[in-house]
Amino acid sequence: MSCLTQPRSFLSRCAAAVCWVGAVFAAGAACAQGAPAPDLQAMTQSWLRNAAAAAQPAGVAGLRMDVTVGSLDSRLKLAACGNIEPYLPPGSRLWGRTRVGLRCVDGVSRWNVTLPVTVNAYGPAWVVKSPVPSGAVLTENDLVEAEVNWAEDMSPVLRDRSLWVGQVATRLLTTGQTLRQGMVKPAQVFQAGAQVRVVAQGTGFQISSDAQALSAGVVGEIARVRMDNGRVTSGVVLDTRTVKIDL
Repeated sequence: MSCLTQPRSFLSRCAAAVCWVGAVFAAGAACAQGAPAPDLQAMTQSWLRNAAAAAQPAGVAGLRMDVTVGSLDSRLKLAACGNIEPYLPPGSRLWGRTRVGLRCVDGVSRWNVTLPVTVNAYGPAWVVKSPVPSGAVLTENDLVEAEVNWAEDMSPVLRDRSLWVGQVATRLLTTGQTLRQGMVKPAQVFQAGAQVRVVAQGTGFQISSDAQALSAGVVGEIARVRMDNGRVTSGVVLDTRTVKIDL
């Protein structure tokens, strides 16, 4: 008989405790004979807190996790189970409003239910100080650091300053908006037909030459150029008039 259905008189004589094992994508709760019934909400909250913390973006640490777990339909009557496994349903994410599954993997009756949950992750990010028009180049004066909920939107937060300084707003950025991926793009630094400097680099040497741009230049992207000798080649745009090619 599992701890989920033990009568109160029997439970009062039991000394076994609830066993809990957590992992990022698999966890279980084992109930010894006569152990108290597991708290499914507390179990889910513990598992989800550990899983969400482990799934923080690369290079980011110290986000403050706030996990809220809803309750099962009170009309549900779950059969006894010796091993309950929390899991993330396919298509669900660990942050924001989502659901966590609970399935019985060791019981007379195998059941599978889900709990509504909300996971918030608070930490520093860049926030728009005042409206920035679409197409404007962002400067350090346009944003300020503040604590925000990283989980309120699926788009990744642009935490690194180098990812947005000098970039162009792809749309109107409003006051208080957290800067996220897709809100900025590299700035175009020259037009097709502009005179540029081509830097060619090989093992142990570097040469440079004048050339004409055959396509618009965006920092960090590929542009086509025509060398003085008529040769057409492509290279990475470094700045407002420099294109680098590898030999």
